[in-house]
Amino acid sequence: MPDFSIVAAGLSDAVTWTNLFFVLAGIVVGQFVGAVPGIGPVMAMAIAIPFTFGMDTLPALSFLMGVNKGGLVGGAIPAVLINTPGTPDAAATALDGYPLAQQGKPLKATKMALFASITGDTFSDIVLITVSAPVAVLALRMGPVEVLALMILAFTVIAGLIGNSWAKGIAAAALGLLCATVGLDPEHTTPRLDFGWTELYDGLPLASVAIGMLAISEILRRLATGAGQVLPTISWQSNADPADSRVSWAEYWDCRYTMARGAVIGTVLGALPGIGSTAAAFMSYASAKRVSKTPEAFGKGSLHGIAAAESANSAVVGANLIPLLTLGIPGSVGAALIISALMIHGIQPGPLLFEQQGRLIYGLFGAMLLSNFVNLWVGQLGLRLWAKVVQAPESFIFSAALLLCIAGVSMATGGLFGVVVMLSFAALGLMMNHYGYSTVVFIIAFFLGPRFEISMSQSLVLLDGQPAALLNYPIALVLLVLSVVCVVWFRRGGSS
Repeated sequence: MPDFSIVAAGLSDAVTWTNLFFVLAGIVVGQFVGAVPGIGPVMAMAIAIPFTFGMDTLPALSFLMGVNKGGLVGGAIPAVLINTPGTPDAAATALDGYPLAQQGKPLKATKMALFASITGDTFSDIVLITVSAPVAVLALRMGPVEVLALMILAFTVIAGLIGNSWAKGIAAAALGLLCATVGLDPEHTTPRLDFGWTELYDGLPLASVAIGMLAISEILRRLATGAGQVLPTISWQSNADPADSRVSWAEYWDCRYTMARGAVIGTVLGALPGIGSTAAAFMSYASAKRVSKTPEAFGKGSLHGIAAAESANSAVVGANLIPLLTLGIPGSVGAALIISALMIHGIQPGPLLFEQQGRLIYGLFGAMLLSNFVNLWVGQLGLRLWAKVVQAPESFIFSAALLLCIAGVSMATGGLFGVVVMLSFAALGLMMNHYGYSTVVFIIAFFLGPRFEISMSQSLVLLDGQPAALLNYPIALVLLVLSVVCVVWFRRGGSS
C-alpha cells in the first residue's frame, strides 16, 4: 500500500477547484442524460472520452465517474414519474416507484431513490477503497462453472418473482437468451441468425433492444391509450400532505436493512465481471420481497422496493472498479470505458497500478466520495425540476422522449439500422406485455446472454460431460441446488 504522503497527495488533488468543477459537470450531465430516456450515461461517457484527451488524467476520470454516478440517479427519475426507465438499471425501480407516483407521491418516490442510491454508492466506494485487493482475488477464484451456476440461480429467481407466471418468466428468459445468440459464435466466429445482415455480426445492439422494449413500447402504449385527450403525464393533488413530498428520517431508517442488503448484493455482483447493475437491482428487489413481512405491498408503491433496487444498482459502480483497478478486467460497459480513458492517458490498469500510480488512484477514490455528496446536492435540486416538467401534457413529453430515443440510438449504433432494431423490439415488447410475458426478464437474459454462453461452453469443457465432476465445484453445486429449491418453491407458490 502506498505510504500516507501519497494517499494525502491524492486526496488533496481530488478537492482542488478544477477537479470539483469537473465532478460537478459530470454529475449534472449524468443526471440529465439518465433522466432522458434514450441517452444514458454509457452513451454520454463514450461520446465524452475523446474530448478528455487534452485534460489532466484525474479531472478526466472524475468527469467520467461523475457521468456514470449521476446517470444512475437520473435514470430513476423517468422510471418513477412516467414508468419509462432512463437506463436499464432503473427498470426495477419502476416496479414500485411508478405506482407510488400514481398515488400522488412522486417526490417521495424520487427522493427515496436518490437517498438509497447515494447510500449504496457510498458503501461500495468504501469497500473499493478498503478491501479492493482481497475482494478481487475472491472474484477471480470464481471460475466459469461458478459463474454459470450463479447466472442460472439469477434467472430462476428473477423469472419467478417478476410477473404473475413463473412459466412465462422462464419463456421470456429463454427468448432473451435466444436473441443474445445473434451474431458471431464466440468459439468459432461463425455467423448465427444474421439472415444475411452483416450489421448483425456484432449481435443485436443492447441499446436498441433495451430502449425499444423498456421505453419505446411504453411510450407507444401510453400514446395509443390517450383517446385524443390532452392529459398530463402524471396527475397529483397540488395541495397534498407535505409528508407526501419528502422522506422522513423514520422512513429512511426503516429501510436501513433493505438498503444494506442491496448494497452488499450490488457490491458482490459488481466485483464479478459480467454481472451488471441490472441483475443486481432485480436480485436485491427479489431478496427484499422474499424476506419482507408484507410482500404483497411490493409492486404497489413500497419504499422498500425502491430502496432495494437503487441501493443495489448504484453499489455496482464502485465495485466494478475492483477487478478493473487491481486486475485490469472491466466488470461492465462503463468500467470498460474507464479503461479506455486510462489507456488514452497512457496508463495501463493492472496489479502494478497502485504501486506506479498510487497518487492518481487515491485521487480517484477521493473524487468518487466527493461525487456522492455532489450527487446528493444536485439530485435534491433536480428532482423538483423534473417533477414539474412531467406535469406537461403527456403527448408532448412522450413525443419528445420518442424523438430523443431515436436520436440517441442512432448515435450509439452509428446509423439507422439500430433504430430499426429498436422499433422492432418495441413491437415485440408491446406483444409480450399484452400476453403477460415480462420484458424485464427478457432484457436481463439478453444482457447476460453472451456471458452465459461463454461460461456454459467453458464449463462443458471443464466438466468433460461428466455431471459427477460438479462435486469438485462445491460453490457451483450449492448455487444449483438453490436454483432447484427456488423452482420448487415458486411452483408450490401457485405460479403456472
